[in-house]
Amino acid sequence: MSTSGSPPDRGRPSQRTRSSGAAEPDAAAAPRPVYATGGIAAATAAALGLAVIVTLTIIGWVAAPHDTFGEDIIDILQGAVLAWLVGHHVSFSVPDGQIALLPLGLVLLPGLLLYRSGRWLARSCDIPRLRYVYRAALAIAGPYAAIAGTLALLARTEAVEPSMPRALVMGFVTAFLAGGLGVLRQLMRDKEVPVRDLLRLMPARSRSLLVGMLASTGTLLLGGLVLFLVALAMSLPEVVETTRVLGPGLVGGALLIVVQLAYLPNAVVFALCYALGPGFAVGAGTVVAPTGVSVGALPMLPMLAALPSNGAAPVASLLALAVPFVAGAVGGALTQRSAPDVVSEAAPLWGFVCGVTTGLLCAALAALAGGPLGDERLSEVGPSAWQVGLVAALEVGVAAAVVAWVANWWYTRGERPARRAPRWTAWRGRRRAKEDTASSAGEAPAARATPRSAKGVTRPAKEAARSARDAARSAEEEPRERPEVELPPDVPVGEGLATVTPLRRREQEVRPDPEEDASPEAPEDEEPDADRAAERAERKRARRELRDQRRAERRARRAEGGRWWRRRPAEDEESEEMYGITYEAEPDGVDTPQR
Repeated sequence: MSTSGSPPDRGRPSQRTRSSGAAEPDAAAAPRPVYATGGIAAATAAALGLAVIVTLTIIGWVAAPHDTFGEDIIDILQGAVLAWLVGHHVSFSVPDGQIALLPLGLVLLPGLLLYRSGRWLARSCDIPRLRYVYRAALAIAGPYAAIAGTLALLARTEAVEPSMPRALVMGFVTAFLAGGLGVLRQLMRDKEVPVRDLLRLMPARSRSLLVGMLASTGTLLLGGLVLFLVALAMSLPEVVETTRVLGPGLVGGALLIVVQLAYLPNAVVFALCYALGPGFAVGAGTVVAPTGVSVGALPMLPMLAALPSNGAAPVASLLALAVPFVAGAVGGALTQRSAPDVVSEAAPLWGFVCGVTTGLLCAALAALAGGPLGDERLSEVGPSAWQVGLVAALEVGVAAAVVAWVANWWYTRGERPARRAPRWTAWRGRRRAKEDTASSAGEAPAARATPRSAKGVTRPAKEAARSARDAARSAEEEPRERPEVELPPDVPVGEGLATVTPLRRREQEVRPDPEEDASPEAPEDEEPDADRAAERAERKRARRELRDQRRAERRARRAEGGRWWRRRPAEDEESEEMYGITYEAEPDGVDTPQR
């Protein structure tokens, strides 16, 4: 039983409960250290990727046509680690040579995992500004590169030896790009910054070149994809026959599809190189190009059925040669459209620079997509990087330069100055003036008697009508009284080089009140013309009066002393002020008494 008079506070939590409940959200909301969290994110991404690869490797090992599962599980794990390194584009050596023709599609798996890890890092840590994204990217890339190098050491065997330096470099680059992109995307989402505003941080010219390069490269890749799919569709019977001969079964067929999808980006890049012209090789001494096809024995892979037969290239495939020029047109137009100065005489130059950057990017793609595949027979597989880059820079650059010049002309066509009158117009005007002078003096030339109008009106009739109109106009202007113009008092008329302001009468003097003096007979359209005529007449009269006044002043000055410049006005007498008292100078000729 309570002795106090106050009721028990049952609905209110205790102070301890409130303090503990307030401490838990603060601990959860506290930001984590960036570099420690980056290590956790890198380890998580590597572990998830390795788990996926191990699962697929075990499935393939079980579905393989073997009587036993093998001697040791260590071999399966080493194969999974090797496949994980292949997903990072890490080459490895074998007794017969080197394996560097790696599927570009496998890079998608670690890229997505690192992207998600980067977003988690941005949510867990406090990154105040977008320019600090590189710190978070380095926090992920460093540990991830160390993990890749360690796995490259663990996967070494007598038969296979991965390249540890390449594992370190490719692991760092992949984690830095993918993880940094994830961090940047999460920060932009949290701060509600659109992608367009992010692009505005770049310099205007660099942004325009980036847009043009990406557009032209995307067009080239799209053309390569279409070319490969069309070739694969045309050779579909051969694809089915190769798959039937292999007989992989259900699980093996699924894995075969996965492998071919992983090599699909390589096939698209190969088709792009074919459209550019240099083509690619499928072994030592082979070539697949628009100029001809020469291939030897090929591995039993269904997607290789898309390769043309030996001999001349198919005529339909030659249409792909237009893809680089279309890509250059797209890149040049977008480069000029997004340029900081749309009206630029250097538009063709920047279009060609867009083609050069596209060529560099195509050379990098060709270098990544190709590589040796073992022994001497397959030691050369893929396109030549420098040939692809050079040809792409020339073809795309020339097309982009031409289209950028055309786009610049299109943008500036509405801003051109008025077209000059031809030279013969002035000559014809002088000729007509001479003819008018001769006709007024009574010496009409014989040529004026010849009709020159196609409508049946002779030249003399036209001249007579024009002279009649001029006479009527002058007759209307002569009897009109000149209204008096009152000049402002501060205008120095006739002094030195003084000019007269536009002599227009005040509104109440030129235009009377329409309510008092409006007459229904007078049309309203003639009032502005009358005002302009009166204003022109007053200007002429004022200029004439000012000219006459200046001439009179010059004659008066010459008559005085022959001086052509104005005399200086007389100054006031010299005086001196001291202590508030003004002392005037004595006039000349007056003796001052001496003290």
